Amino acid sequence: MRIILLGPPGSGKGTQAQLLVQRYGIVQLSTGEMLRAAVAAGTPVGLKAKEIMASGGLVPDDVVVGIISDRIDQPDAKNGFILDGFPRTVPQAEALDELLKHKHLKLDAVIELRVNESALLNRVETRVAQMRERGEEVRLDDTPEVLTKRLASYRNQTEPLIHYYSERRKLSTIDGMMAIDEVTRAIHRQLLALGAVEPKTHGKTRARSAAKAAPARKAKTAKKSAKTPVKAAKKAAKSKKAAKKATKAGKRIVKKAAKKVGKKKAAKKTARKAVKKGAKKAAKKVTKRRAKR
Repeated sequence: MRIILLGPPGSGKGTQAQLLVQRYGIVQLSTGEMLRAAVAAGTPVGLKAKEIMASGGLVPDDVVVGIISDRIDQPDAKNGFILDGFPRTVPQAEALDELLKHKHLKLDAVIELRVNESALLNRVETRVAQMRERGEEVRLDDTPEVLTKRLASYRNQTEPLIHYYSERRKLSTIDGMMAIDEVTRAIHRQLLALGAVEPKTHGKTRARSAAKAAPARKAKTAKKSAKTPVKAAKKAAKSKKAAKKATKAGKRIVKKAAKKVGKKKAAKKTARKAVKKGAKKAAKKVTKRRAKR
């Protein structure tokens, strides 16, 4: 993600740049810091800038663009960067476009923090008055007079960039007078709308849900696994009980059948005895009759 923050002094660009750096893992590129770092490192561009600054001159755009070119080639700028304080003029913006085109990179967004200048001046006046009441030293560049000059310089030099980037459909305007966290959220929404960042919220939600569900699934599986032998034991017990019942029922049936058979046998035996007894009686009667004759 490669973005530019635009806004007058006191609009909160520095604060928002730091928050964006932390959130998206990109680097903040400040021209002042880059110039000092290039000079300290003794790079060819840095040495050229050092010579110009030593003579009291302003570092030309081509030198500044060269420093930016070297800086965005460094590994920590691979994920993207925020340009703070550059470009300040339309020619600088055109030079930056050429640089990015040459490196096959694109500018994702230009965020303008629009503020009320009168409100900014009132803030500075209030802050300075409070510092003086506490006996604190007031910075020379942090007075209403200096801010008025810087705001005039911004209007003359930098405001044309708003039109430049608006024509190229890169500009997004945010109300910089909102609370810091509200401005941050508005910038994030705008970057999402432009496709500069991926909507990872749902993926994170799903990941969090999956992470929460995983222990539950494991517990459920463990519970199920624990239940399996219990179920098997219960099933075996039921089968054993059923077999026992069936055995008892079988025994009852056999016993009942045996009783019936026994009764039948007894009846037959009784019948045979009766028949035999009756035959004996009949024979005796016949013998008696014959004897009388």
